[in-house]
Amino acid sequence: MKRNVGCHAVDHVLGRRQFLAVSGSAGVASLVSPAQAEKLKQQHKRVLQVYLQGGVSQLESWDPKPGTKYGGPFRAIATSVPGIQVSELLPMIAQRMHLLSIVRSINLKTNSHQDGRLFMEMGRRAGSWPYVGSVVSKYLAPEDAPLPGYIHITTRGLTDNTNAFLGAKHAQIRLQGAKAPENLTRSDKLTVDAARRRNDLRKRLNERFSGRGGQPAFTDAYNESFEMAEKLMARKGLFEDEPSGKDTARYGKHDFGRNCILARTLLEHGATCVKVTHHGYDTHAENFNFHLEQLEEFERPFCMLLDDLHESGMLDSTLVMIYSEFGRTPKINQRYGRDHWGTAWSIALGGCGIKPGAVVGSTNAEGTAVADRQVNGGHLFHTYFQALGLDPSSSHDIPGKTIPIGDPSVESIKELLA
Repeated sequence: MKRNVGCHAVDHVLGRRQFLAVSGSAGVASLVSPAQAEKLKQQHKRVLQVYLQGGVSQLESWDPKPGTKYGGPFRAIATSVPGIQVSELLPMIAQRMHLLSIVRSINLKTNSHQDGRLFMEMGRRAGSWPYVGSVVSKYLAPEDAPLPGYIHITTRGLTDNTNAFLGAKHAQIRLQGAKAPENLTRSDKLTVDAARRRNDLRKRLNERFSGRGGQPAFTDAYNESFEMAEKLMARKGLFEDEPSGKDTARYGKHDFGRNCILARTLLEHGATCVKVTHHGYDTHAENFNFHLEQLEEFERPFCMLLDDLHESGMLDSTLVMIYSEFGRTPKINQRYGRDHWGTAWSIALGGCGIKPGAVVGSTNAEGTAVADRQVNGGHLFHTYFQALGLDPSSSHDIPGKTIPIGDPSVESIKELLA
């Protein structure tokens, strides 16, 4: 990965990078047989989150303003949907715009990385609430799911309390890139039968502890952690196989390309929510050089993943999100950078339950404010779950408590729903 860093002082004084040529498109590989494709269409609904950490610039991606005071050097280009334009830094996505839609009117009213990230994940401005991935795991993952419900692939990352008041089995499992988690292999000194008997003993002891006045929540969390580990151990082959030469050529040899291949593999093998983070968009300096480099690295693997989901029939049942914690300032600072900007920015969505080829909302001529259809993280949270067929106005399945799934003060973006 070319720029796997966060918001630190060193980011603000980095030198210029070499401009890179934007890659052309690649053909779609046929991943599954027609019979398998039909089976995939009938499977449970899934979510693919692609998180552009640090705050991708809306002006260099989804909402270009060429020729304006703050527009920057890049052109707007036509897409596969008449009337919709994106930045010239996204030529492959432009060819696939008929599979996606854009929200151009987000206002989080914060420029904080943490506050913006939490709002975009929880759908609430404050408090401790489960993340999108944890809610998806809770309500969409089958009881016999072969993999943990919420898997986050990242070359670094945050150990957030993503499940909040939901069970430990719905917390994110964080994978540090496309490699197997540590300690996934059973010791050679422990036979399969001995491992089974040890696990049975653990369960009996936990049941006895709970029955004698122990803390059920603690015991449940302990059990659920073991169950998630067992699922990963049983499927360690998913992490051990090297990508084919064809996949490597299509997706790229860098970390993000490998991570997107793993994301596809996990979704194909029963994962319910897979989040892939691409780091390095906190461009306080050299915004244009960095975005040219970062978006080139992001775009090809994402487009190959989108193509593969579409070709296999999985896209109809997979909600796809491309998002950040905020955007970048229209005003260009003295270091040719753009700073934090949660006031008027964009994300893209596609797949399950989303009307393709749509644009919701707009910013003013110079991109400094929302001009039409202002929304925030709460509206988006409602939209995700309504697209997946869940009622975000209903309450969580927590005995003795009434906790709304989505913020009751907002509702979904109905123009986006198919």
